[in-house]
Amino acid sequence: MGMGWTAEDLTKPQIMVESTYGDSHPGSAHLNKFVEKAIEGIADAGGKGSRYFATDICDGISQGHDGINYSLASRDMIANMIEIHSNATTYDAGVFIASCDKSVPACLMGIGRVNMPAIVVTGGVMDAGPDLLTLEQIGAYDAMCKRGELSEEKLLYYKHHACPSCGACSFMGTASTMQVMAEALGLMLPGSALMPATCKDLETVAYEAGKQSVKLAQMGLTARDIVTMKSFENAIMVHAAISGSSNSLLHIPAIAHEFGLTIDSDTFDRMHRGAHYLLDIRPAGKWPAQYFYYAGGVPTIMEEIKSMLHLDVMTVTGKTLGENLEDLKKNGFYEKCDAYLEKVGLKRTDIIRSFDKPIGTDGTIGVLKGNLAPEGSVVKHSAVPKEMFKAVLKAKPFDCEEDAIAAVLSHKIQPGDAVIIRYEGPKGSGMPEMFYTTEAISSDEELGTTIALITDGRFSGASKGPAIGHVSPEAAEGGPIALLEEDDLIRIDIPERVLDIVGIKGKACTKEEVEQVLAERKKTWKPRPSKYPSGVLKLFSEHAVSPMKGGYME
Repeated sequence: MGMGWTAEDLTKPQIMVESTYGDSHPGSAHLNKFVEKAIEGIADAGGKGSRYFATDICDGISQGHDGINYSLASRDMIANMIEIHSNATTYDAGVFIASCDKSVPACLMGIGRVNMPAIVVTGGVMDAGPDLLTLEQIGAYDAMCKRGELSEEKLLYYKHHACPSCGACSFMGTASTMQVMAEALGLMLPGSALMPATCKDLETVAYEAGKQSVKLAQMGLTARDIVTMKSFENAIMVHAAISGSSNSLLHIPAIAHEFGLTIDSDTFDRMHRGAHYLLDIRPAGKWPAQYFYYAGGVPTIMEEIKSMLHLDVMTVTGKTLGENLEDLKKNGFYEKCDAYLEKVGLKRTDIIRSFDKPIGTDGTIGVLKGNLAPEGSVVKHSAVPKEMFKAVLKAKPFDCEEDAIAAVLSHKIQPGDAVIIRYEGPKGSGMPEMFYTTEAISSDEELGTTIALITDGRFSGASKGPAIGHVSPEAAEGGPIALLEEDDLIRIDIPERVLDIVGIKGKACTKEEVEQVLAERKKTWKPRPSKYPSGVLKLFSEHAVSPMKGGYME
């Protein structure tokens, strides 16, 4: 009552509206208008909404310096705040509003942990700039400028026009992928993931989500009643169809863990094999991500891969997935999307291919294992040049990304090399993204098809090219990647899912000989002192599990 509530308000269903709103970056600066719409919808449905905030950070702004080391840790901290907010003052339901790389998976983790009736609203995707310029192109332009292939003036123009509105970055990076995953899990209103952030339809969605949260509270339908193993299997099939970010192999297992389920990397690999890849959206495809909604978004993807989905799973509508898809056909959803398509002069199949005419038929993600990655590693093979699907390369190890990118840009790295970046895993430095190094490689006409980047760190969802990440065990734990030396031979075989050390100092060796050398090197290897002696990253490095389990704090 001290903040203006009435006695009558106290008798209504109490709904927590948690968002990552803040002036932190374009992905979150616009979210408060959706908070207010949700509050309005809650009130009109007979409930009372309370605003809570756990502002996120931007991976893009954090790139290129030690700020990116905080990125993965921020996911777990936001999930922790959701737990604190919801459990310290109990609520009947929650609306969770976020847009970006760590905030969306954080909300999903928090929802699974507290298991309240919950619905997610995502803040959509930013518009493309002039000539369909999108943010992920800046890394390549930056590398081109450093090599003298692009003027400073032109790079500055691109920088100033790549973010013309609020919303998630306009490509199928981690933010866009996780928005799609939230809907695929059944926790969003159908068709509402990855809408253009400037679209008025999104405000309507936030209002309707507020109303629906009251219904969920009255029904007592909790998150774990909705999200089951079948729901996760649906999400993974959608992930394959959209060529989703490799970071999903960190987030989906971590979210499943909070729901009391186990999803490992092998599940991803198994389900991606034979899966049809349909979405022609950047970075692997042609169009900016705002066109995804124009083509009908998640529902269109689901209609195309319907034969591979569990249609009987429950969703936040109180109906099954199959029932939702049928309702969308009747309520004019696809006609509304078609009107947007007409404005850009495209057909639906220009953006989302039909199931029988896919871009690819073996999914988009592979898990590689071998004596370099006994617990596994991750490659987004849909973004790898075919020339690099099978290769034997010479290791060029670096103990941080800064040294590696300097070697790439100064042409010290030559065709046939494998750039190794280590001590960048969760326990090493918080598991930052290697975005600028991947862009420097993929934008180089020669190196982009002749070398590989292998790391115990991770990659931006915008990354493309021959990049293998999440190598486990990581270097900080004394994994084989820590024992590599200059010119050791590494075999990559994506079709066979192999990442092996096959030679020492340029000389091919038997498996037994390699193991013997690694054992000798391990005797002299010493763990490095923690990079962070105090604070959040000390806690994270001490408690984070393997990347192949989800990199969450345990």
